[in-house]
Amino acid sequence: METYTAIGLMSGSSLDGLDIACCEFSVENGKWNFKILKTDVVAYPDEWAQDLKGLPVAHAKTFWETHARLGNYFGEQVSAFIKKNSLTGKVDWVSSHGHTIFHFPEKKFTTQIGDGAAIAARTNLPIICDFRSADIADGGQGTPIVPIGDKLLFTGYRFCLNIGGIANISCKIVGDSIVAFDICAANQVINSLANRLGKDFDESGTLAATGKLNEGLLKKLNALGFYTQPYPKSLDNSFSRDVIFQLLEEVELSVEDKLRTYTEHIAIQVAEHIRMIAQKEKMSFSNDEKMLATGGGAFNKFLIERIKEQSKINVEVPGSELVKFKEAVVIAFMGVLRMRNEVNVLKSVTGASKDSIGGAVYRP
Repeated sequence: METYTAIGLMSGSSLDGLDIACCEFSVENGKWNFKILKTDVVAYPDEWAQDLKGLPVAHAKTFWETHARLGNYFGEQVSAFIKKNSLTGKVDWVSSHGHTIFHFPEKKFTTQIGDGAAIAARTNLPIICDFRSADIADGGQGTPIVPIGDKLLFTGYRFCLNIGGIANISCKIVGDSIVAFDICAANQVINSLANRLGKDFDESGTLAATGKLNEGLLKKLNALGFYTQPYPKSLDNSFSRDVIFQLLEEVELSVEDKLRTYTEHIAIQVAEHIRMIAQKEKMSFSNDEKMLATGGGAFNKFLIERIKEQSKINVEVPGSELVKFKEAVVIAFMGVLRMRNEVNVLKSVTGASKDSIGGAVYRP
């Protein structure tokens, strides 16, 4: 049996902070297992949150300065995490997803910042980063990339649903194959609406639960062209800003009513895209099918109830640590595969011309 200890870093589009997960991965006869050893979330100070939010329209010099600063910041946080948890000398390498600023596969580029060389210098450990670029170069969407973990680590589930800033889903189909894609904007919208009421997020969906469903707005949201596009497909963060909020601002409704309506919209789109998979793959799904739900939105009890009602799928929300850190766990795992020179991004998911071994490696 071969064993590796790796740290995964994930910075999501909802700007909650930097997720850090140290995990042990073992493989025997092709079967992978993992154990989460230590985790932490480093909340972004207001200055960092504002800098990252404004970066898509910043001057080029500011962009590259922020890329370097963020890499040094990541490195400092990882070093502090290692020291705090007595992990010095026990970590093989660090895998960093980076923070996504641009994602335009149709224009052949995606950009995740956080300089890997700076992280390596600050931590004195090998760093694997930039996992998406090779897939984009091969004609893929570059996302989702975590389905390699869904396939090899979470074998007991037909579906894996991640409800982060953007919601995405993976589904195991015939044999070893798996498909996955982005569904819709999720926490980016819900959190922003909750902010208007002085809340960081809609805890357990209680705000949405008090609102009234607006059928007119719901119909307009569900009619957006992206939803009928066949997969593989992906969304840039600008979708919520340029498309969703434009619709939300056109109607005079209370924040609670907008939250109620948008929460229902997410649930409907999850169900519709499950039906899309069934139709395209010529499969049928029973009520016994299991779907693992993770990401911050999995704590939204009202949203999970609506997804269960709309999809008729058995939705399982695991323990809070896995809900929070699943993406960081899989990023750590992708680094393990990269260092083993094994495929970690799947063409069946992204639509690329071939599977790829994604990740640039920086050594201290």
